[in-house]
Amino acid sequence: MHMRGLRFFKFYSKKFSNCAYNIMVAANGLVLPILGFASCIAFIYMSFGDFKLSYRRGPHLDFVTRNGTQFMVDGRPFYINGWNSFWFMDHSAEGDRKPRVSAMLQAGAKMGLTVCRTWAFNDGDYNALQISPGKFDERVFQALDHVIAEAGQHRVRLLLSLVNNLKAYGGKTQYVKWAWEEGIGMSSSNDSFFYDPTIKKYFKNYIKTMLTRKNTITGIEYRNDPTIFGWELINEPRCMTDPSGDTLQTWIEEMSRFVKSIDKKHLLTVGLEGFYGPKNPKRLTVNPEDWASTLGSDFIRNSKVPEIDFASVHVYPDHWIQNQGFEEKLAFVQKWMQSHIEDGHYELNKPVFFTEYGFSNLNKDFRPDQRDRFYKTVLDIVYKSAKKNRAGAGALVWQLFIEGMDEFNDDFGIVLWERPSTYRFVTEQSCRLARLQRNPQPNKYLKELCLQRE
Repeated sequence: MHMRGLRFFKFYSKKFSNCAYNIMVAANGLVLPILGFASCIAFIYMSFGDFKLSYRRGPHLDFVTRNGTQFMVDGRPFYINGWNSFWFMDHSAEGDRKPRVSAMLQAGAKMGLTVCRTWAFNDGDYNALQISPGKFDERVFQALDHVIAEAGQHRVRLLLSLVNNLKAYGGKTQYVKWAWEEGIGMSSSNDSFFYDPTIKKYFKNYIKTMLTRKNTITGIEYRNDPTIFGWELINEPRCMTDPSGDTLQTWIEEMSRFVKSIDKKHLLTVGLEGFYGPKNPKRLTVNPEDWASTLGSDFIRNSKVPEIDFASVHVYPDHWIQNQGFEEKLAFVQKWMQSHIEDGHYELNKPVFFTEYGFSNLNKDFRPDQRDRFYKTVLDIVYKSAKKNRAGAGALVWQLFIEGMDEFNDDFGIVLWERPSTYRFVTEQSCRLARLQRNPQPNKYLKELCLQRE
């Protein structure tokens, strides 16, 4: 047993023994037995009850809001250096893997990272949260409760994604399969997720269940919990059967209104990769290649929906551009990010949040210093935008792990502290953003981290 826990156990064992003694004395007629028993019960409640309630409350956090192109916390700008760990709920559902969640949150907090993006879905798969339409596994929901409660303890906010466009963890494919198997689906096409009335009903039920969920640890409904930074409708939506973009646009408008009808406190985004649609002239000059305008999404049009609070963009030059060298890809990153920041400022009047950026180690002739340069380019662009009060609101690296998780890693994952150079400039980003925003609600690690660098 941990020494702190052992001292805690010994202290309360002694106190409980004294209570038991008092009850025996009471039984011998010195005082009324009922009073002795009641005093012990009161002591136990106050001691252990307070311990539980202190965990429930956790550190105080304010809701993140927005004012034009800036995120705000307690009336001050909030710029974000953060990360993705999609695996939190899945690991929290397994006893032997559960400690990894707390370890990763603590590691992120120690690096001054303030927002983590993770999956709040697992549809019909192993450790499924939604087993079938409207049927949920309470064990897995309690695992998500744990993720949110732990994040609050470490003063890390969560951007929670509600469904996947891809097949991993069920995604829109699973919703279509459910409707098709029940004989009520309009089409077996994955894109029917965006227009089939039955499937939309399934998803709206999921949204309502998620937003009104009462956390079994904190006692707070998700829609009332400031630990949640915001909601993401869908990870990387594409509707390739309608390249005009009309189908996806209609779905975004309907679902964003539905979310806001239940939860007006949290921020909402679509989950876009950031590609410009077929009617946008930037498709020719900024999109990575021609295919990017044929996916049924449109960064400007989709992000202009009134209920969408901020625009999301992903940054994957090595996957999107196949036949160019590293320097050309780095130049693309600069143009790509600056273009979207300008859009946030001039077209949308909303923050632009780069919710995924990553560089694969499977690239031909990959070198770790290339990944460092890519990361630094992304972080520098965000910092320069923040310094000028522009729309670039932050960036989340894809993706972070702790040691011993190689089987869950992909070609983008990294254990940051295993590469000191990367660790150094990622933590530097935390400190320079904190200085710009005068540290709204900093965690204790951020204070210590930045003092060391002054």
